[in-house]
Amino acid sequence: MARWQLTDVDHQLITREIVPFLPDRIFDAHAHLFTRAHYTPNPPPAYFDDHYTTFGLAEYHRLMAWLHPERQISGGLFFGLAFTGDRAANNAFVAAEIAAAAPDPVYGALVVAPDDDPDHVRDEIRRGGWRGLKCYHTMAQVAGPSWLAPIEAYLPESLVQIANEAGLTITLHMVRDRALADPANQQTIRRYCERYPDMRLILAHAARGFNPWHTIEGIDSLRGLANVYFDTSVVTEAGAFEAIIETFGHQRLLYGTDFPVSHVRGRCVAVGDSFHWLYADDMDLDAKHMTLRPVLIGIEALRSLRLACHRMRLTDRQLEDVFFNNAVQLFI
Repeated sequence: MARWQLTDVDHQLITREIVPFLPDRIFDAHAHLFTRAHYTPNPPPAYFDDHYTTFGLAEYHRLMAWLHPERQISGGLFFGLAFTGDRAANNAFVAAEIAAAAPDPVYGALVVAPDDDPDHVRDEIRRGGWRGLKCYHTMAQVAGPSWLAPIEAYLPESLVQIANEAGLTITLHMVRDRALADPANQQTIRRYCERYPDMRLILAHAARGFNPWHTIEGIDSLRGLANVYFDTSVVTEAGAFEAIIETFGHQRLLYGTDFPVSHVRGRCVAVGDSFHWLYADDMDLDAKHMTLRPVLIGIEALRSLRLACHRMRLTDRQLEDVFFNNAVQLFI
């Protein structure tokens, strides 16, 4: 299966379904920058082969042109990906890439761990000009699978307080089996948002709506929170987007790509009360009633967002908000 290149099917779908949908300007609210060296001694995910050793802003813009042809990527929020590797080096790499991009509206989120010293985090924010924090469950301090960790185990209140003091965003990829439908996740999100109103919480992946029913079921628990947002990154079913727009309005939805996951071939599907990632390398492409021709995850995600926006009858101006204006307003 083709890696790091566009197939004829990719081209067809982008031309037919994506290009007519995209507004002129795009702000990417969820993208990763890193090098393979940042994973030492642990290997990077298997789908990142040796074709690219560096995913910096140059590679980002080159590859984003595939998904958004003839469109301007006018800003973004970037953070590292080597959560359990050389996190310090990865953060430094992102900071350097962001600094070199000035004066474009390109911002960085500092990857933080639950045991980070709060004063050290404050110093890093001042020194690096970070505009957000990024936590991740693999750094959770729990016995057992991190996929079952409560939010507090990888986003302690001390870090939320720092974000509130500095007016930062926090990008949260929540876990636990039912994501936003989990009462413990609901309670923590509401408590953090109400107690720390100057912190802006971005719930990644449409509140981890890989199974849309979890977001659909849980979204009403957050109703009325003024500082909660949602990014669209690599969600490949439309239902979670629709629930967010219906409950919070389109102004709280931020387009994100999850680069470079966006350029892996496959998609995520809901399976009962769970979900499963289908990657092209794992598929038997000739086993069904027709030959499977998987496309880039970023294409699948854009198609799902297009479907949701169509069903919710968003206007062209509202699409511009989702793809650009909402994020720019958040970071002003």
